[in-house]
Amino acid sequence: MPFTFSVKEYADMIYVYGFCDGYSVQAVAEYQQRFPNHTVPTRKVFTRVYQTLRDTGTLTCFRIAAERDVNEGVKEEGIVQMVQSSPRASTRGIARRLCVPHTRVWRTLHAVGMYPYHVQRVQHLGPGDFAERLEFCKWLNGIRELHLYSMFTDESQFNRDGVNNIHSSHVWTDENPHATVESNFQQRFRVNVWCAVLDDQLIGPFILEGRLTRDTFLRFLHEELPRLLEDVPLNKRGRMYFQHDGSPPHSSHEVRNFLNCLFPGRWIGRGGPNNWPARSPDLSVLDYCIWGWMKELVYRVKVVTRDELLSRILDAADRIRNSQRKLNKQCAQFSTERQPALRPAVAFSKTSFKHRSIQIKGNFTKLILHLHFKRIVCYDGLLFCSVYCQ
Repeated sequence: MPFTFSVKEYADMIYVYGFCDGYSVQAVAEYQQRFPNHTVPTRKVFTRVYQTLRDTGTLTCFRIAAERDVNEGVKEEGIVQMVQSSPRASTRGIARRLCVPHTRVWRTLHAVGMYPYHVQRVQHLGPGDFAERLEFCKWLNGIRELHLYSMFTDESQFNRDGVNNIHSSHVWTDENPHATVESNFQQRFRVNVWCAVLDDQLIGPFILEGRLTRDTFLRFLHEELPRLLEDVPLNKRGRMYFQHDGSPPHSSHEVRNFLNCLFPGRWIGRGGPNNWPARSPDLSVLDYCIWGWMKELVYRVKVVTRDELLSRILDAADRIRNSQRKLNKQCAQFSTERQPALRPAVAFSKTSFKHRSIQIKGNFTKLILHLHFKRIVCYDGLLFCSVYCQ
């Protein structure tokens, strides 16, 4: 068609065509008389519009000019202003308040370059935690290659159901299948798992039976830890630093005395020669990387029995070790220049590595440089540790 008409103009054509009893020549003259300021359609246009509407009941095959509402610009400004004043506002709530379609809110925000981003959950820090964490990183950075001899340890609980996040879980089908996810609240079982990471070596896992108590942990240190460290080279064991967090079973007098004998001046923890900063799970390699990787493998298929759960934990650890060996074959030697103590970590974003930044609190930012071999963790420019990761 030579011209593009609006919906109202097409409606006027149908009305005039019917008024003229289907005579297209008369319809052209009548339309020109009624609407002298409009583009006058030809007789073929009248005939085609009427025939298409009669055969299909719609005019989708015709080009229809979009009519911009006189208040549309004002509403778009209102949408942007509401989002700027309240960045967490609901798009459906904005649509209800401005009496506009929900899709218009999305189109308007996309047109000005605004997109929704998920809020990240971070660890709460107390008033004095920042200084302690920064001091701890300075201490790590001050000892040459300490990250190669620091054994990070942690315990994690594995239960029957794992973590079920069904927010993005969908079933695509032509009818609602009423899909469900079962949760066994009356028949539960759980196990405590201990693991450690020393440089590029995963140590464990070891199953801690029952609840983690002072006696349970002390017995583990006496009887099981030496056996788990048999594969660690003697030169590393002589220089190794033992790290654990500040949970009550770790900070008892008996445990601290034993660690002082086994690792004199070379253990990190609450009440130890090298204090572990409180509320800092993100500083641990296992909390940040290994546990999530292992649980993803364990809960890929639903767990039915406790024995099956234990078997999957051991299999997941083996798969992580195998992945490390494969990555180790591809890795190359690299060196990282140590940065000044208070240089902002954001400066690393200009490097050629693929990275992502995670805001911990204030200006305390963690940069993870995802390489095909080792992971470098830096805090405010401080080299922290280097481990294999998925």
